[in-house]
This record gives sequence, C-alpha cells and structure tokens, in this order.
Amino acid sequence: MRLRVDSVLLLGSYLALLLLVTLWHGLLVPPQQGSTAWVLAIAVVPLALPLAGLLRGNPRSHIWASLLALLYLLHGAGEVVANPAERWLGLLEVLLSLSVFCNALLFVRWQAWAAPKPARR
Repeated sequence: MRLRVDSVLLLGSYLALLLLVTLWHGLLVPPQQGSTAWVLAIAVVPLALPLAGLLRGNPRSHIWASLLALLYLLHGAGEVVANPAERWLGLLEVLLSLSVFCNALLFVRWQAWAAPKPARR
C-alpha cells in the first residue's frame, strides 16, 4: 500500500515538475535571447529521460530522478533569491523537486524492504 501511494505521489509531482518547467520556459517567461527550443531542450530533456523507468517502477530510474530533482531544486532556489518577478515559479519548482526527491528515495527504500530476504545459514 505504501509503495502504491508513494508511486502515485512521485509520478504526480514529477509530471507537475515537468509541466512547470515546460510552461515556465516555453510560455510564461520565454527567453529574451536565443531560441526557446534550445532552452526547453536543456530544461526538459533531462526530466524526460527517467520517465519510462519511473512508470515501470525501476529503482535505478527512481534514484536518477531523485538526483535530477536536486538540480531543479538548485535552479528554483536560485530563482527565488535572484529574480523577484519569478519568485513564485521558483518556489513552486523547489517544492515540486523536494517532493520528487523525497518520494523517489522513499519508493526505493520501501521497495527494498518489501523484497523477500535471502535465507541466512
């Protein structure tokens, strides 16, 4: 039961983070210099990489997703401090990336506990 709830929370926050980053850099605050496509590629593609493994319940994908979430946490924290106009977007990114980080690690931990233990001699 815990794995199912945590998996739903993880996928919800992960998809929300993916949507937030896409909307933020694509529609809400497009880049002033350069191409929007390049900025979206740099911001969205790393999040899209472990998505298939997350949907399958692969523990390695969960670990990679938690590590990627730390990058987005740093980006959001930087925007909160440095850019008052986009502070609310940065704060939302921080909250979603923290949720992804915690839920991904909890999923891996609880899945390891749920696995059958080998018999000891």
